[in-house]
This record gives sequence, structure tokens and C-alpha cells, in this order.
Amino acid sequence: MSQKVTIAVDAMGGDHAPDVVLEGVAAALAADADISVVLCGPKAVVEPFAASHERCRAQVTTQVIDMAEHPARAVRKKKDSSLVVGCRLVKEGAAQGFFSAGSTGACLAAGTLVMGRIKGVSRPCLATVVPSPVRPIIMCDVGANADCKPDYLVQFAQMGSVYAQKIFGYEKPSVALLNIGEEDTKGSQFAQDAHQLLRRRVPNFVGNCEGRDVLAATYDVVVTDGFTGNVCLKTIEGAAKVLFGAVKDAMMSSTKAKIGALCVKDSLRGLKDVVSPDTYGGAPLLGVRGACIVGHGSSNATAIKNGVLTTARVVRQGVSEIIEHMVAKGNDSDTITQ
Repeated sequence: MSQKVTIAVDAMGGDHAPDVVLEGVAAALAADADISVVLCGPKAVVEPFAASHERCRAQVTTQVIDMAEHPARAVRKKKDSSLVVGCRLVKEGAAQGFFSAGSTGACLAAGTLVMGRIKGVSRPCLATVVPSPVRPIIMCDVGANADCKPDYLVQFAQMGSVYAQKIFGYEKPSVALLNIGEEDTKGSQFAQDAHQLLRRRVPNFVGNCEGRDVLAATYDVVVTDGFTGNVCLKTIEGAAKVLFGAVKDAMMSSTKAKIGALCVKDSLRGLKDVVSPDTYGGAPLLGVRGACIVGHGSSNATAIKNGVLTTARVVRQGVSEIIEHMVAKGNDSDTITQ
């Protein structure tokens, strides 16, 4: 039997909230009988939904953090927002995890300021599953820390390794540094310094990787600063969207092409699901106390469902606790690859 967990969900997070959030939460509750949800949002939104769904409790809030607001300022000012209250429920132990498709910056700020950073973690990092057709790979950081120090990347590698191991079952995940060449001396001074630290302190570090290695899934975990990681991820997602659109246009261009499209329709649909970010639902903020998963602002109901399920899985696998134990032992490498 699966461990029973309670997940706080931001009902007002995302471009299409609250409708798609409610639909996604309903689907998650139906998919996992051991999940309970605390739905945070306005009374008119959360109370009717909770009344009609078992294992859902309404947490009425009076404020909403908009996408355009300054993240840290909004978190400090709007203490009764659905996003901040959801994180506070985790801090207080009323929930074990939090999911939102709202403002990424606000989620990062609330995760760090409200849930709290694990003692010894220099900077929490945002990890994500790169939509590779080969197999899932983890990239971190992808936006939490635009400016980094080389030692931050060491912890990113260690925390990303825990996530890859516990969520995707990679026994000894290989870690690579995103760089402009494979040689140890390539890249900026920052990249070279990070390479040296990773080589010394991360036993599963295998060297540099180039941009072409990311989608090819040559490595299990790719580490970089948040600025570079975010640009890389958005480039991959944008390219995938454009290419699928171009393929669709080509298949609709003539009668002959349409006939061929019928033959490969199911295979292409399966490939689209594999490379879609909706499949995993969100990116974990690693290094905070509890599970905090951040979904795409454009999330649909499927992405919301998968985001809630991923949050529950992170809780059940004890990812935060393993990271905390690892840091408490002085980043003992044995705790990463055991």
C-alpha cells in the first residue's frame, strides 16, 4: 500500500486557474487513493470543490499573487495568498508537499522564505526533467539562481543525483557540467572552477557536456547556473513545439501526406507525450524543507494532475529528508550514490 500523503495545492496558480487546477486535482485524487489535498484559494472556488470531492479540504485564502508581481515582495506582502498559505501548511506539518503552477519566482521565494531552506544548503535549486525522447534526464538549476558560485553547482549536482536516484531509479546517476566543450579547460573561469570542484567532491561526476548532449540523454544529471539552464530548457521546449508544428503542417499539405499521417499518427502521439513537459507536471525546488513542485504557468489539467502526483512521489521517496541527511553529514558522497 502506498504511503498516505497530504498535498497543498494552489488553486489560483497558472494562466488557466482555477478551472484547470480543479480538473487536474480531481484527476489526481481519482488516480491515487492515498493522496489527500488541501486546496488553497478563494472561498467561492475551494469550498464547493471540497464539498463534492472526498479527501479534499478547503483552505480559504483572501489574496492571490499575480504572475507580474515582484516575487519576494509579493510573498512578504500577501501572507494570506493561496501560494504562501500552501507553503505555510507544509512548514506547519498540515501537508507534506506543495504544488503550484503560479509565478515561478513567487514559488521559489515562498519555498525558501516560508517552507525554509535545509540547514547547510547554500542555495535551493530548481530541477526539471528535460523532455528527451531517449529517457528522462535531470537538469538543475533551471531558474532559481541566475548568478551562482562554483560551490553552488556541487550541491546542485548532489541534490539532483538524489532526485534522479529516488524518482527515476538511476542507481548511480552520472553528472555532467553544461559547458561549451568537453575538455576540462573549456569555458569561462566560473565553468572551469566549477569543473574542478565537481571533479573533487562529486564521485559520480563524469566531466563536461555540450548542448547537443542534453536531448541525446548522454548523462543522467546536467548541472549549470540558473540563467544558462533556463535558456537551454526554454530553447529545447520551443524547438520541440516548432518542430511538431512543422511536422503537422507537412502531414496536412497534401492528400498523399494525409494518408501517410494516418499510418504514423499513434506513434507521433506517443512521442509527443514523451517530450511534453505536461508528462511530469513540474519541477522540484530541491534544498527546501518539504516537497515543493513548481508547474508551468501554461499548465493544462493533465499537467496539474501529474504535478500533484509527482509531489506525492517526492514526499514518499523522502527526497528532502535524504538531502537534509546528506548535508548534515558534510555532503558525504556515499549518501548520494548508495
